[in-house]
Amino acid sequence: AQTLLSLLVPFGCYLLAEQVHCSGILAAVAGGVTMSYLETSGERLAATRLQRNSVWDIMHFIINGTIFVLLGEQLPLIVSRAGHALYATGQLQAGWLVVYTLAITAALISLRFVWVWISLGVIVVKEYVSDAEPRKPKWRLIIATSLAGTRGAITLAGAMTLPYSLHDGTPFPARDLVIILAMGVIIASLFIAGIGLPKILSNQVISKPETERPQENRARVIAAKAAIDELGRIQHGLNANSEVGESHKTALSLIKKLYHSRIRSKSRQGLEGVAVQENETIDRELKIAAIKAERDAIFHLLRTQQISSTVAAKIIQELDLLEARYNN
Repeated sequence: AQTLLSLLVPFGCYLLAEQVHCSGILAAVAGGVTMSYLETSGERLAATRLQRNSVWDIMHFIINGTIFVLLGEQLPLIVSRAGHALYATGQLQAGWLVVYTLAITAALISLRFVWVWISLGVIVVKEYVSDAEPRKPKWRLIIATSLAGTRGAITLAGAMTLPYSLHDGTPFPARDLVIILAMGVIIASLFIAGIGLPKILSNQVISKPETERPQENRARVIAAKAAIDELGRIQHGLNANSEVGESHKTALSLIKKLYHSRIRSKSRQGLEGVAVQENETIDRELKIAAIKAERDAIFHLLRTQQISSTVAAKIIQELDLLEARYNN
């Protein structure tokens, strides 16, 4: 029910806003922001979040594809109308559509380049102020980020939701021209990125971003301390109960050691922190390799009918979740 509700809320916000002659797109965005804020309450079950994320991944793919299918279906009519709209602007040659498209595409890439350059500059300044070792951004990565900023679905959604007519009934001026220019910019951006990115990123080693690692480590330490406090309260209650055996106490001790180890590893900085990170990477790679071997063995047992499909599905799901966890 919660997954279905998360799907219906954006559409409900859009339809309600359109009924009162407001922006349906902005209403859907506001609904999404509100849903994201409510998610911070942490009241959703873990299984619900996993299921909902999978459903939304599929919906995102379907909706993106649907937008381009609708565009392709309307494209012949849009192209014919765009010619009339172009003539209305004083241009008598359709070749100006290509000029306009390339000009807008160049402006967008330049704007992205300036934005990325300024953003990275702010990060470098923050690192310098915080006595961290400032990292000089590479120009090739800045250019690659600028070329990779295509947002096709959002651009088309904004262009295709322009009204067909104004309040007095007259056609919306140059609506078809806006749509075909948006389509042209998307195609040009994809074409430029498809050709340019492989050349720009050839022999380029891209490291994972480290700007959020201190914040992530701090969050993991705080979460581990909260877990230890909770285990301490549970242990206190078990100690007061004379019927509790040594098995519970041993299990609690092992779990607390795991969290204490996590706190020690995430609290280290400098060279020690780098060494811990390398060890974690090696540990993660070994675990993933072991999980893949486990899964291959389960599939072999299933193919040879040594276990039932129900048992195999349960174990494979557990292994898939573990692999996804380590990969992330």
